[in-house]
Amino acid sequence: MSQDALCSNLVRVVPNATLYHFGVLTSSVHMAWMRVVAGRLKSDYRYSAQIVYNNFPWPEPSEEQKLKIEETAKAILGVREKYPDSSFADLYDEVTMPADLRRAHEANDRAVMKAYGWKTNLSEPEIVARLMELYQELTAGDGAK
Repeated sequence: MSQDALCSNLVRVVPNATLYHFGVLTSSVHMAWMRVVAGRLKSDYRYSAQIVYNNFPWPEPSEEQKLKIEETAKAILGVREKYPDSSFADLYDEVTMPADLRRAHEANDRAVMKAYGWKTNLSEPEIVARLMELYQELTAGDGAK
């Protein structure tokens, strides 16, 4: 962003984020989590650091899996660069999304699911169920209900 850009208190920043973080956060796994736990304003999602990000059960990848996620994340960014005049709304429209961008995201989704040790063809309800199980395991015994 340029120095002339103004933003609201709704902007979220992940200091020291890496390609790995970008890959996981842009995956269908994280998006499934966000769609279930995020709040809404009208029909728009309200991403909350406290509710969505801080409670997200991250995978525990091997070094090889982490490198694969970084590679697929970099590929997503590379494809986006091919469309400098397109907005995110244009790029991520379900009907008009460029095929190469869709393939890049699908490869990233597979890499992230493998990092969880899951099959790579899970449906969104299956992903959410597994994430909720992980969340319960992570919070068991800490007084969370």
